[in-house]
Amino acid sequence: MDFFKGIFEYTFINHALIASLFSSVICGILGSYIVSKRMVFISGGITHASFGGIGMAFYLGLPPFVGAAVFAVLSAFGIEWISKKGNVRNDSSIGILWSLGMAIGIIFIYITPGFTPNLMSYLFGSILTVSTGELVFMGILALVIALFFILFYHPILFVSFDENFAKAQKAPVRLINYSLMLLIALGIVINIRVAGIILVMSMLTLPQNTANLFSNNFKQIILYSILISFAGTMAGLAGSFWLGIPSGASIIFTLTLIFFMGKVLKILIERLKRKQKQFLPVK
Repeated sequence: MDFFKGIFEYTFINHALIASLFSSVICGILGSYIVSKRMVFISGGITHASFGGIGMAFYLGLPPFVGAAVFAVLSAFGIEWISKKGNVRNDSSIGILWSLGMAIGIIFIYITPGFTPNLMSYLFGSILTVSTGELVFMGILALVIALFFILFYHPILFVSFDENFAKAQKAPVRLINYSLMLLIALGIVINIRVAGIILVMSMLTLPQNTANLFSNNFKQIILYSILISFAGTMAGLAGSFWLGIPSGASIIFTLTLIFFMGKVLKILIERLKRKQKQFLPVK
């Protein structure tokens, strides 16, 4: 008991726990929309394109996450605009922005004077280094996302599963699309600190797919995703502490393990239901 009390006396541990909660809310809500609309590849494109902003920020002497946020938002709007107005296929435009962002980031980091910055925390995440300012931003963003989904739940639901039906219902489709792309871009950038550029896409997909194993209700998927994400993040942090491994990789490994455990449980439940039906008396 004294051991656990001693752990919580450290500020960085408390910051990590709060960041886990905010991250779970952000990824649980946004990820449910991303998975339902089958735009996982888009989130990956935005994530990797933001690396260009990190490299440019290092070169200009600006905070890295400011550059990442600018690049992520511009990439998100660019993908949305190209997919609607351009003559380039959606997957092609995503691939172009994905590779371009990574290339720009590498170039600017290479030409930055002085020592090459440590990129491990940006590529693979380091939740234990989350600052107070980042926590405030995460909290505000989590609140904005939650309020946005509460206020526009039905239009978001229509857009997620059938955009043409949403237009027929006179829902503000364009506003919903661009607003969500903005929130997704900001959510991805702030969660780079938690899981890193390479792994953050998993936080937007693994808890949601696990939740989808047990429910097809959009509200329930959001709620289950938040709970699964928080449980997986906490377990991943514990594993990172005990095994001495990177926190981002530990969190994603734990979420993957939860997904496979959920899949096995789902199969066992279905088999049990089939056996019960076999032994039901025929009326």
